Amino acid sequence: MTVTLLPATASAVPDEVRTADQAAARVAEASHELEVVSEQLNDARVVLAGHQAAATTAGAAVVAAEGQLAALDGQIRQLARSAYTGSGMSPLDLLLTSDSTDELIFSLGTLDAIAEHTDEVLTEVEQAAEVADESREAAAAATAAAQGVVDEITVTRQELERRIADYQRQYDALTAQQQEEVARAHGGESLPAPSGVTAPSSAAQVAVDTALAQAGDPYVWGAGGPNAFDCSGLTSYAYAAAGVMLPHSSRMQSQMGVPVSRSELQPGDLLFFYSPVSHVAMYIGNGQMVHASTSGQPVKVASVTAMGSFNSARRIVG
Repeated sequence: MTVTLLPATASAVPDEVRTADQAAARVAEASHELEVVSEQLNDARVVLAGHQAAATTAGAAVVAAEGQLAALDGQIRQLARSAYTGSGMSPLDLLLTSDSTDELIFSLGTLDAIAEHTDEVLTEVEQAAEVADESREAAAAATAAAQGVVDEITVTRQELERRIADYQRQYDALTAQQQEEVARAHGGESLPAPSGVTAPSSAAQVAVDTALAQAGDPYVWGAGGPNAFDCSGLTSYAYAAAGVMLPHSSRMQSQMGVPVSRSELQPGDLLFFYSPVSHVAMYIGNGQMVHASTSGQPVKVASVTAMGSFNSARRIVG
């Protein structure tokens, strides 16, 4: 079978099989490139959500501080004024009604203390309002910057998706055997899902069982379940079922939990690939992992060595 390469990747290769193998390699390469950018987009979205939450919190703090300030200005100031004027008691009244100099000094000192305390409280609230307002402005600026990153990566991803569509046409023209080679090049050969996997903790057990239950579900860029996944979407979905929240980002997940050596892996540990990290899988024991490998490939069980480019491993729960 002859596969005609796109102009951008065409080369003079007389051997038909070699040409087809090159097309398969380009599909695998482009799929990995798109996964890298998609994980960057996942990362940027998590950061954006954090900034948006901070902006919302800061805005609420501004409203609360301004409300407190208004209440103090309307009530405590009135209380201070009434201390001087209520019931006809002015400083002159105190002078005329005090039985002694000590009583007069005490009464005037009490009025001054009320006024001073009121001013101090108002000053504190005004400062709190200023800090809250500054926080809101900073959060809004951070949100805008994060949104800019998301927009930029989205454009890059859209361009890559156009390229993938071109490569996909070549992939569809490959034989079943050559398509299997692409799958092995990016995600490994699919293995039967094991039964009776035992994790070291109840939370890890739930995560493993949940991840394995998704075997066969399609890979979709940016998907986090329940019916389709990308790599970090699968692991975050699995651990969410165990009550453990992980960011939908392979890079951020690679900083969660505690590091674990490859020789000490236990079911439920997360495996990370490439440098910088752009793929994550879940270890299930016996040298195997479950992962959402790449577009066109369902969630599957594969050998840990199938991916290559192993980076690190983390234990999320004991």
